[in-house]
Amino acid sequence: MHDDSLTREREDLLDAIRQEARLTERWTGRSHFSPAVMRAMARVPREQFVPDDLRRHAYANEPLPIGDGQTISQPYIVALMTDLIDPAPDDVVLDVGTGSGYQAAIVSLLVRQVYGIEVLGTLADAAAARLRRLGYANVAVRAGDGNAGCPEHAPYDAIIVAATAPAIPPALIEQLKPGGRMVIPIGQRHREQHLVRVVKDQAGHVHERSVLPVAFVPLVTPSPSPLEGEGRGEG
Repeated sequence: MHDDSLTREREDLLDAIRQEARLTERWTGRSHFSPAVMRAMARVPREQFVPDDLRRHAYANEPLPIGDGQTISQPYIVALMTDLIDPAPDDVVLDVGTGSGYQAAIVSLLVRQVYGIEVLGTLADAAAARLRRLGYANVAVRAGDGNAGCPEHAPYDAIIVAATAPAIPPALIEQLKPGGRMVIPIGQRHREQHLVRVVKDQAGHVHERSVLPVAFVPLVTPSPSPLEGEGRGEG
């Protein structure tokens, strides 16, 4: 793609996100997203986060496959989820289900630090290398179980979960700071799912609000290796 073509496609994508925000306001309560979020959406080169054979579709406002049965989320959903955590410059954010690293890259432009966790080691390694190559120095990605979060860097000002769960994992609630915000899809694959915004108040009480019907891949727990299974008597 030529630079002029990419610029036009990015501008068209931003227009599509703005239009969809207006159309979904009755569910989300937000007719537009913050200027900072939209600037971040404009700055991150989505073509670098999709497979080479899909780069011509990088700025379509739709999810795309990235291999291993996983997807890169629709840009409107990325913008919405980013806006819903109300990112602040000094925030530390956990990104669960990092995938290709696109959501983490967007958020990294708005906060102090992003920690990403991805269940598939191949995707985690590729995302970490990609983010380093593109200069997102305040993002650290590792392989692991998103249901367990990332306790070593907790608590978090905000948590974004890009995979659906039947209920909010207790570890993620525990790792959210008082005053923290989380967005997570709740439901089953191929069944009804809703994006839920979670706020933990200063007293530690959790408040949930359903925002929008969505469709995400499931949040899965990694299978133990044969040696791990034998060691725990599960083989």
